[in-house]
Amino acid sequence: MEDALGPLEPEALWRVFQALARIPRGSAHEAAAAGWVAEQALAMGCEVSRDAAGNVRIRKAAAPGREGAEPVALQAHVDMVCEKNEGTAHDFLTDPIALVREGDLVRARGTTLGADNGIGVAAAMAVLASGTLRHGPLEVLVTVGEELGLVGAKALAPGWLRARRLLNLDSGRSGHLTIGCSGGLDSTASRPVRLVPASPGHTPWRIKVAGLKGGHSGGAIHLGRGNAVQILARVLWTVLPGFGLELAALAGGDKRNAIPREAAARVFLDPAREAGLRAALGRLEAELRDELGRFDPGLSLALEASGAAGQEVMDPADARAVVAFLLTLAHGVVEHSPVMDGLVQTSSNLATVATRDGVVTVGMGHRSSVASAKQAVADRVEALCGLAGFAVRRGEGYPGWRPDPASPLVQQVGAVHEAVFGRPIILRATHGGLECGIIGQGHPGMRMVSFGPDMWDIHTPDEHVSVSSVADFWTFLGAVLEAI
Repeated sequence: MEDALGPLEPEALWRVFQALARIPRGSAHEAAAAGWVAEQALAMGCEVSRDAAGNVRIRKAAAPGREGAEPVALQAHVDMVCEKNEGTAHDFLTDPIALVREGDLVRARGTTLGADNGIGVAAAMAVLASGTLRHGPLEVLVTVGEELGLVGAKALAPGWLRARRLLNLDSGRSGHLTIGCSGGLDSTASRPVRLVPASPGHTPWRIKVAGLKGGHSGGAIHLGRGNAVQILARVLWTVLPGFGLELAALAGGDKRNAIPREAAARVFLDPAREAGLRAALGRLEAELRDELGRFDPGLSLALEASGAAGQEVMDPADARAVVAFLLTLAHGVVEHSPVMDGLVQTSSNLATVATRDGVVTVGMGHRSSVASAKQAVADRVEALCGLAGFAVRRGEGYPGWRPDPASPLVQQVGAVHEAVFGRPIILRATHGGLECGIIGQGHPGMRMVSFGPDMWDIHTPDEHVSVSSVADFWTFLGAVLEAI
């Protein structure tokens, strides 16, 4: 084909991907793209349905001779994350994505590319358009709102799919087969604190933790990186009593699914003790840098002047209780998987802290591929909340997908990969969330795998995908559909 990217194979897949790039489809604004998918499927003669959430279900009859095969579902999400570089003039509500080819790579000009998960949608649509693949009865499920928290998948009616074998096309590593993911559950803890006037003559300062890498709480929780909120609590536990500090407010983190990179405490201090506090923070910074080492070498502790944002501070007993709570909260890996070497099975992320109107609020995210383990870590947090005087509220959560390397579908797909490429496929699971967990819950007995081409830096303006691995992905998908 000749277009913005020049001739690429498989032509049918790249044609759909380029068409999707011309339709704005940021999360919560993907209705036009989902509608375009439905219209294209109808034009092909497929059976098309849409639910109230906007998800699209497409059914295509089996190729001649494959009518008796068990149905297979292909699944991908149509929405994309919208991020752009500073200085890039782009309106995600109206402007098409500007695609650029650089050798074996396709990227966008200054914005996210939308290969996550536009490549998966394009592959499914190319399968529907194919007149040569010898597949059995097909269903294609195109979901919405995945990047907002699996919104479309959560809205699916139980049993909406006939198929009990599902190929999720939302993984980004060629030669790997994803066979499990974590479920998630949020907890929000809150505690009122008694406010009293700051001591006369004390001046406001800010103790700031910065320079940390942070990262996704699913993909980076096992990497030993520092948590800015917990580091701040550790610092305050040491310097509050040692320097007569009065704690006014805490703030840190901004997303439940991210390890906090920065956090700060507003404190009041006797000016005569400023030099001593700076020296103490310098010593603590050196100790913490030594502990974190190469995992997070950029840590910094700073003491900065704070503006006049009120002259009230927490009662010392309340301040001590809040800091103790943050210091003892679970953060990091709780347990590893007993069925897959190196896989984090359960974790907890101390994600956010904020102070407003005399209330300290703490946000946490818990993950596990095993429902009982996810519940257990949330119960542990709730028990600690009770001891520390915090009220706790749990979110709705979403289910995980427990890996089963012995699954017949896993074995079948693995055998196809070895036959096509001459090497075994690598089984993996992700500690992040996939729609598979939710779809499986609503369709008991569903067997699932997930795979896709090589793509990097998703959710950033550096997102890019390998052209050659897309060709391999297409070859593999076709071979799987013809074999199972």
